Amino acid sequence: MQTEGLVAKDLHVFYGEKEAIKGVSLAFAAREVTALIGPSGCGKSTFLRSLNRMNDTIDGVRTSGEIWMDGENVNEAGVDVVQLRQKIGMVWQRPNPFHKSIYENIAFGPRYHGVRNKKQLDEIVEDCLRKAALWDETKDRLHNSALALSGGQQQRLCIARSIAVKPKVILMDEPASALDPVSTAKVEELISELKQDFSIVIVTHNMHQAARVSDKTAFFYMGKVVEYDQTDKIFTNPSEKATDDYISGRFG
Repeated sequence: MQTEGLVAKDLHVFYGEKEAIKGVSLAFAAREVTALIGPSGCGKSTFLRSLNRMNDTIDGVRTSGEIWMDGENVNEAGVDVVQLRQKIGMVWQRPNPFHKSIYENIAFGPRYHGVRNKKQLDEIVEDCLRKAALWDETKDRLHNSALALSGGQQQRLCIARSIAVKPKVILMDEPASALDPVSTAKVEELISELKQDFSIVIVTHNMHQAARVSDKTAFFYMGKVVEYDQTDKIFTNPSEKATDDYISGRFG
């Protein structure tokens, strides 16, 4: 298994006594999109949240195993989770912009991490909005509330906000499930462009979306990874019957 980038080794996650993730090992290569698919309750979102320790915020959750990021096991006690989440960003299912201006949504993270120069902040804001294909739609109202944007624009703003602190990995939990088809297409196009600079791990229930945007796919079932391979192979010639049954709609 690779040692560079993001790697999970024998990861177990418990909600109280219930084991939600049962010894999952996965490695995520640089500049690739990995889709996590599987039926509701199979553990894919729990696994995703484990990668940047977001499960730490949930009472009663216990995690064991290793999560390696650039040669450091970030699942150990004493790791600075703020710094970890700078390296491994998160985009949630529903857009969650701060109750601030469009500009301040992007500038907040860099400013928190020590960027004070206004010219530099201006450049970061423009660069991130351009990367999120949102600059032309927002450049004349940067100081207006982000809450005035449409749902699709808000989600692209949240993606822009996540890349403003220069992460290496972006985690996305059903990032288009609350959006209309046009906004969904824009987010998918954005994912394809962002993978030139980032590793992206996306949880999705949408089989067509997984097939369109990802390079690799992991099929989760009952807390385990049943199959992990190139997306083309998973969707056209899976090795496991359970994978084939799920993709063809026979269960899930």
